[in-house]
Amino acid sequence: MSATAGQAQSERSLAERLGFKASQVVQEIGYDDDCDEELRRSIEAVIGGELVDEDYEDVVDVVVLWWRDEDGDLVDGLVEARTSLADGGHIWLLTPKVGREGHVEPSDIGESAPTAGLSQTSSMSAAQDWSGTRLVAPKVRR
Repeated sequence: MSATAGQAQSERSLAERLGFKASQVVQEIGYDDDCDEELRRSIEAVIGGELVDEDYEDVVDVVVLWWRDEDGDLVDGLVEARTSLADGGHIWLLTPKVGREGHVEPSDIGESAPTAGLSQTSSMSAAQDWSGTRLVAPKVRR
């Protein structure tokens, strides 16, 4: 296996660990210079395409929301992130880890998610400097 193939496999594994799948449409909100480029490349490798930006006007399977403490009201950010989300889709809220600039307290996420109509399903280390919290909208009963 070449070094490039090994790198592509490790990049794929990172996104696969977060549950990304081929052909998903993934919208990225809050991109800035501090975002983890390895994670972004890994997601694109798994989905087989580029991340769409905040201006994308169709439904998406997953929203990747990069959020820092100074970005404003988290409830507003989560409500906005939900607007493009397809039924059954989810949001990966990515926040700087403890001790990093812009860290968001887990209690803030825990309070903001239900207010925005979301439930927290899991949390994990998403990248070297970023924690990930998976948020879903409750299923609608028919």
